Amino acid sequence: MSLLYPTIYLKSIAAVTPDLLSRWGVRGLILDVDNTLTTHNNPDPAPEVEGWLELMRENHIEMIILSNNHPGRVRPFAQALGMGFTANAGKPRLVGFKRAAAELGLPKEQIAVVGDQIFTDILGGNRWGARTILIKPIEPENDLFFRVKRRLERIVMRKRSGYSG
Repeated sequence: MSLLYPTIYLKSIAAVTPDLLSRWGVRGLILDVDNTLTTHNNPDPAPEVEGWLELMRENHIEMIILSNNHPGRVRPFAQALGMGFTANAGKPRLVGFKRAAAELGLPKEQIAVVGDQIFTDILGGNRWGARTILIKPIEPENDLFFRVKRRLERIVMRKRSGYSG
């Protein structure tokens, strides 16, 4: 399997279900923030996130945020959701994933990485050896860097059946 292909591609965070995680033996999630749990630089979670978090907690799924964004962005968002976090993670480097797993107190075999970017979240999670869940971005980015990156992601994913993003 290519390091760029997620274990599964889902349309939104709400499609990550306790049943799916249970089938995989997953007890913890490493979550990206921007365009996964909310839009870029938005201090409030996307509408479906609060109910989804409650469902995860009811099913005893541990969660932590791992973001390449700066602490001033990530800390207040994580605190509002009652979650731990690692900012300036340097994804796809492995150090952040290892730190997040240590904070969760779980081995990587019991963790899934959830995010909207192939070259950070998915590549890093796959290199680390965890299950990976690619989420369709909440909204398109206008920044040139992201537009180029998204175009490259579409090229990669065209080779993967079931992708229509």
